[in-house]
Amino acid sequence: MTQDSTGYEALTSIEAITSGLGSVGYISTREISTAIYLAHHLRKPVLIEGPAGVGKTDLAASMARFLDVPMTRLQCYEGLDEGKALYEWKYGKQLLYTQLLKEKLGEVMEGAATLDAAFTKLTGFEDLFFSESFLEPRPLLTAMQQDRGSVLLIDEIDKSDEEFEAYLLEVLSDYQVTVPEIGTIRANVPPLVVLTSNNIRELGDALKRRCLHLHIDFPEAERERQIVRARVDGVSDDLLKQLVGFVQGLRDLDIRKRPSISETVDWARTLLLMHASELDEELVRSTLNVLLKHESDIAAVDRDLPKLTREVTRV
Repeated sequence: MTQDSTGYEALTSIEAITSGLGSVGYISTREISTAIYLAHHLRKPVLIEGPAGVGKTDLAASMARFLDVPMTRLQCYEGLDEGKALYEWKYGKQLLYTQLLKEKLGEVMEGAATLDAAFTKLTGFEDLFFSESFLEPRPLLTAMQQDRGSVLLIDEIDKSDEEFEAYLLEVLSDYQVTVPEIGTIRANVPPLVVLTSNNIRELGDALKRRCLHLHIDFPEAERERQIVRARVDGVSDDLLKQLVGFVQGLRDLDIRKRPSISETVDWARTLLLMHASELDEELVRSTLNVLLKHESDIAAVDRDLPKLTREVTRV
């Protein structure tokens, strides 16, 4: 498999990546595009850290759309093991095969004059039970089996156990896995690997050394306006400036969950449905639940709402 036959041909420069991501609605920064460029050419995973809601997962999905390759997502959680992440055996298919073999046992054993001969015949069928025909790929193996490459998203790695983190490090070192019954399976084309973390726990130094590090924070106002403009048609410049300014003000408050970028986009769509041309206190209060998902946050913001609205609507 040559490099030219993969789906990664567009990763020729940092500028090309920025432009390509922009074409699918993801407004990149030079730091983000540089990390993707280096990840491809150095064959290293990218570990993206930052608060929830800043677009870490969306970056992986946007990369897959831009490159027109499959995206495989492994959602991490406590207790995740290699059986759920790498492969399982198709037990139902094995059971069916066992029943068929049982029905045909007489034909299978025909000509076996001794116990050793019979055992040899049965051993050949036993090997079939643990062949690739009975293998059920899970996300890690699926990503490595794509002929044109893929984007492998390992989401919220900090929610997994340290044991799984160590196992994952072994898999990502050479982009290959070992199935005891089959042998080593190597990636057809190494996937572009994106790991995300919300800093629930400290990740091990070994994993961090293996990865390129990228921190993504909430965007500044101008970039957030660009993101909304790329994803929502018909928002006037004045309304766009006001709604983004209001969301940025919310994030500066002491609340439980700061509004994500996707919630800013949702609010922009909401305001269009409400035929809003500018913000006012009543409109903001009636649609605040699009931005804030905890009643305690809505109550806490209520006293600051008039001030925030005035600050973004004054000339």
